[in-house]
Parts: sequence; C-alpha cells; structure tokens
Amino acid sequence: YKYIITIMAKLERDIRYIDRNFNTLRDSLIQYSKTYFPNTYNDFSETSTGMLFMEMAAYVGDVLSFYLDNQIQETFIQKARQTENLYSLAYSLGYIPKITTVASVELDFYQQVPAITSGSQQVPDFNFSLIIPENTTVSSNVNSSQQFIIEDVIDFSASSSLDPTDVTVYQVSGLNPTYYLLKKKRKAISATIITEQFTFTSPQKFDTRTINATNIIGVLDVIDSDGNVWYEVPNLSQDNVYNSIRNTNTNDPNWTMDPEVPYLLELKSVERRFATRFINRSTLQLQFGAGSTKSNTEEIIPNPDNVGLGLPFEKTKLTVRYLTGGGAGANVEAGVLTAVDNTNVVFVNPNLGPANVTMANLIFNSISANNVLAADGGMDGDTIEQIRQNSIGNFQNQLRTVTTQD
Repeated sequence: YKYIITIMAKLERDIRYIDRNFNTLRDSLIQYSKTYFPNTYNDFSETSTGMLFMEMAAYVGDVLSFYLDNQIQETFIQKARQTENLYSLAYSLGYIPKITTVASVELDFYQQVPAITSGSQQVPDFNFSLIIPENTTVSSNVNSSQQFIIEDVIDFSASSSLDPTDVTVYQVSGLNPTYYLLKKKRKAISATIITEQFTFTSPQKFDTRTINATNIIGVLDVIDSDGNVWYEVPNLSQDNVYNSIRNTNTNDPNWTMDPEVPYLLELKSVERRFATRFINRSTLQLQFGAGSTKSNTEEIIPNPDNVGLGLPFEKTKLTVRYLTGGGAGANVEAGVLTAVDNTNVVFVNPNLGPANVTMANLIFNSISANNVLAADGGMDGDTIEQIRQNSIGNFQNQLRTVTTQD
C-alpha cells in the first residue's frame, strides 16, 4: 500500500487552468477522465451518473470563475460597473462625483422707501429699509418649480464700494421726490431648500444617516435640538474649519482700513462635525464621528482632544437642510425670476410704530427682483465614463511637480 500511495503522489496530471466557463470546464473534465481513467469510467452519455457529477463540478467552477472575475473587475475604476463601487473608488482617488451642477445668475433686488426732509433736502428714509436674509428663494414667474436662492444677506440700508445701494427717484409730487427706489445686486444659484430631521436615541460610533432625493447639491446646514451648529468637514479626523468674518477692528487687533479685504479667515476647532459622501446618484450619506464631546468648540487655538468627535451620548434630533436642483433645465431665460419669498424679510428698524403700519405694508409689498441676463452654467451630473476619467485625471494631478508658475 505504501508503494501505491507513493506512485500516485508522483503522478503529474495535465491540468488546464484556462477553462473559465461551463462548456470548457465540462469538456475538460470529460477529457481528463478519458485520459487518466480510461478503464475506470467510459460512459459519457448525457444521462449517466458520472456526467451528472462532471456537470455539477463544471457548474460550480463556472459560478466561481464569474464571481472571481467580477470582484477583480470591481476593484479597478476603469472597469467597475456597480455604481456604489464606482463612487467609492472615485472618492479614494480624491474626486467627488458631480450629481448635478447649479445654474447661476445675478439678480437685481428693488424696494421703495418714502422720502423724508433732512434740512432743506428730500432724502430716502432708510428706517424703512428692508433686510432680505441669505438663502431667500426667488422663483420663476413662468414655472414656480424653477427656484433660485441668494447666498448673501441683503441690507438696503448699507452701502459700500463692494456692495453699493443704488438710489433713484421713484415718484415725485410737484418738484419734490415722494418715494425713492433702492437697488442691490446679488448672485443666486438654482436650488431648492429641503428640510429633514433625524433622531439619535443611543450612542453609536460613526453613525450614519442617508438622504434620498434627485439632483442633490449638498448639505446647507445641520442644527441639533439644542441649537448647536454642526460643521461639514472633508473627513472626520479634521477638526478645524474656516469661517469668514468681517474685517473689523473687533475681529482683528491689527486691523487697518482695507476696502479690498472685506473678510478674514477665522480658524475654528469644532467638536460637532460630520462628513458627507454620495453613494449613488440619488443617495447622500451623512456620517458622524465617535468619541467624547466634553471639550468645547474653540476658536483660533485647536484642541487635540477633539479629533474624531461625534454625537453626544444622549438623545438628540438633528435638523438637516439640504439643496436640490441644478441641471440643464435650470438655465432659465432673462426676465423670469421675479417672485421673491418675503417670509423672513424684516425692516432694519423694528420699532416703526403703529402710525407707520400703512406705510410699512406698502414698502414691504414693494419688494421685487429681476434677472436681466439668463441664468447659465447648469448641467446634468457626471456620466459613468466621466466619473472614471475625471477620477483618474484628478489623481494624476496630485502627482504633478509644483513649480513657481503653479
């Protein structure tokens, strides 16, 4: 017996390693049996028991070959076909897939103010100036679903070289103006604000929530039930964010008047933060960190204890506002963006008094907007091939030699 076992161990079989599908594996098994077991088995009819086992083995080999090829294919962005894998590979190469691209336009905003006598002249009464907050919606008068939002607050009472308020006479009585027209310009993007709430009942490291919608632009803001602001970061290990603050002597001890530098960058270490990632064209994932939230948010001086912090270990509710919109259909024509949402518009002077109610209502209803030029820049999201090519190009750009010209 020892001799027989030794002889069998030394046999070298001619094994084919290139057979990958059912038919070639089946034929290979038949040929193998005919070659090495000619006297043991020779019934290769379709209904024989031996062929049953050979075909079962070929079936298993075919399935294993398919999934092996598929898994290898899905690890390369040039060949990946599953959407989630393609998006994950794009992020690993430093490229963020574009789900949609917003259209942008410059809007003209108008309001009336009454005239008031100052000395011997008639001047605008800026007590009736209005403040239009950021993220105010302006809709199309043709299609109300075509909405744009402004990115910056509008204060008609403030005027500077960087943000002038144009004043013209709107109405006269005799030789004296009775109403003036105030005008400001603001950039707007094609977007709609949608609000969604998420409740967290128990602590969980790196907890996630998903937003499902079409043409998701990104997260506008996240605020918890205690009124705390959560900050979006590229990755959860980054605990520093930059805020833009006005360049004033209060914010900068070395302040000097510089009209070309209206804002400063403020370094802020934050404990409440989250990261976002697109899973596919209609799903945006929000991920929160893990750790202790005992350290407070700090400005200027980073706190190393805040790395990777997440949700506090208590029940909390997060209100998430995100933007949707953009696309080729967002490139609206000129003169259609005229419907201003005045829900959050307020007067600069909140103490106008009961005697001014009629005038205040007249002024409040005088708000209007218009786009002199058509909105442009709106495009649909990346195609599968664009994600592949842009990801490869983005990764190669990171390998360039940085020169003086760069």
